[in-house]
Amino acid sequence: MLVSERMTREPITITKETPVPDALKLMRDRKVRRLPVIDAKGRPIGIVSEKDLLYASPSPATTLSIYEMQYLLSKIPVTEVMTSNLITVADDATLEEAARLMIDNQIGGLPVVEGGRLVGIITETDIFKIFLELLGGREHGIRLTLLVQDKKGELSRLIEPIAGLDGNIVSLGTFLGDDPSNRQITLKVAGVDQETLINTIRPFVLEIVDVRET
Repeated sequence: MLVSERMTREPITITKETPVPDALKLMRDRKVRRLPVIDAKGRPIGIVSEKDLLYASPSPATTLSIYEMQYLLSKIPVTEVMTSNLITVADDATLEEAARLMIDNQIGGLPVVEGGRLVGIITETDIFKIFLELLGGREHGIRLTLLVQDKKGELSRLIEPIAGLDGNIVSLGTFLGDDPSNRQITLKVAGVDQETLINTIRPFVLEIVDVRET
């Protein structure tokens, strides 16, 4: 799955001349938490978050009047508070690459570019939705976390007996185990009763870590 398949297309943007109050109002009106800043050719030159804009606002302890504060804020363009050392991702990048960039750089969203122009934005919320989908979070079934040996053919050995029960695997994910010799598999199976499923797969795994109906 690629970034282009899950990004928000035609994101709400602002220009470098946009005043801080206008950017904050736009963000709240459109219920977004970050705004890409683009130049006249549609190329991203920065990004601003709600936190950036709030930090630019005067402290409640200031002696300025509300009118003075509004006047001063109206003179501050977003270029004064935006992140200009921009990290972007290509629209044909994989979703895991986008997730890695967010985690490694501790950011919550990435402008998506194609040929240097902004074509979308992908955020941590998009990644969470994909994770929920990957693990079948909205589908009913028996959810199992299993520890298996990290070697060729283990996944096939596990799936075959489930198929023999006419079980429907609605989700499956593999994760690192507790040491390099094993891996954890989390899967959700529908159409089989829990006791039959556990008894059938037990000989094919090192450990049944967790079982629950969701």
